[in-house]
Amino acid sequence: MPTPKLQYHADGTPSVLKKRIDYTKLRFYQRADVLYQLTKAFCTRFLPKFGDRTVDQMVQSARSIKQNIVEGFVDGQTSSEVEIKLLGIARGSNQELLEDYLDYLKCNQIVEWKGNSPRFEPLYTFCKEHSELAAFQPYIDRWTDEEIANCCICMCHMVDKGLENYIKILDKQFVEEGGIRERMSAARLENRITQKEQIAQLKEENAALRREIAVLKQRLGE
Repeated sequence: MPTPKLQYHADGTPSVLKKRIDYTKLRFYQRADVLYQLTKAFCTRFLPKFGDRTVDQMVQSARSIKQNIVEGFVDGQTSSEVEIKLLGIARGSNQELLEDYLDYLKCNQIVEWKGNSPRFEPLYTFCKEHSELAAFQPYIDRWTDEEIANCCICMCHMVDKGLENYIKILDKQFVEEGGIRERMSAARLENRITQKEQIAQLKEENAALRREIAVLKQRLGE
């Protein structure tokens, strides 16, 4: 039976909402934002402005990664199921974007930088150490199509790994703690227990007052 971990309001009453997480601090979201900006620049600089559906597909895929992460975290406060689903969609869009970059390299006979390439290690280190847009901004208009494509391929792999690990955490939490229904039941149960405790305390205080009154009456009678 799942055991929910409840959050509490300022007055101490239980809340059915999950703890809100600042997704902008998560590296896979930051990298998704970088991917979106790099992809827009890549399509503007290196793909035809008209007559090529690839442009819209790549920009929409890059946007979908970022936006589904945002929506997943916001909706996740009330529904773990929806959160897992939306992050799964983000992961699927990330895979689509990865394939588009790989196709671009193949179609244009450009080498993909892999582990045996002398250019791979510096790129991998740079992408691993930097996840915020500010680090990439100076290169957006300077890098060649080969450099941007390989950078985005590297970032796609990192985003995929980050999303995969986070979805596993959510899956484990859902199995152990349940979702909104379990939190609602737990919150109602805890509230009922609290009310019973308060009633019992009031009865005890009332009985104590009655005893004090009885003692005072006895003294007055003397």
